[in-house]
Amino acid sequence: MTWTAPEVKRVEPDRIADERASLEQWLDYHRQTLLWKCAGLTAEQLKQRSAPPSQLSLLGLVRHMTEVERWWFRMHAAQQDHTFPYDPDSIGLDFSEVDDADAAANLIAFAEECEASRAAVAGKALDDVVPSRGDHPERVRDIRWIYVHMIEEYARHNGHADIVRELVDGSTGD
Repeated sequence: MTWTAPEVKRVEPDRIADERASLEQWLDYHRQTLLWKCAGLTAEQLKQRSAPPSQLSLLGLVRHMTEVERWWFRMHAAQQDHTFPYDPDSIGLDFSEVDDADAAANLIAFAEECEASRAAVAGKALDDVVPSRGDHPERVRDIRWIYVHMIEEYARHNGHADIVRELVDGSTGD
């Protein structure tokens, strides 16, 4: 039997909620949207590239967002020391090295990283300011900024996922 990405139930964010709940629900909605774009596809379909010379694939997007989750929530917000699972040197391997990737394991790793992200900020207030990692140590930010940035990051990449999914099997949808 051929493995396919599991079906995903997206949960609509509440229309009336406090700020923290709203940010968490919208972020979860976007996480679910990325997985929804992958649902029902085989590993080979998830690895299919959008159009040359682009390296963009649905699996590459999942791998990229796994690393982005780790970067912003665990490495910035929680100040934990980690490496990136697919791209330790940040040169694009999360997108480009999918041909031999284990799609099922990558989807599980994404879900686990999202859970770790939730745990990393569970005790933090939206106004908590965290230092920057990387090339710009002067760019401090608050937890609210990280949530908003992650929603923006998912929104952009979910647009890419729409296009790639349509190229793979013709499926369209929000």
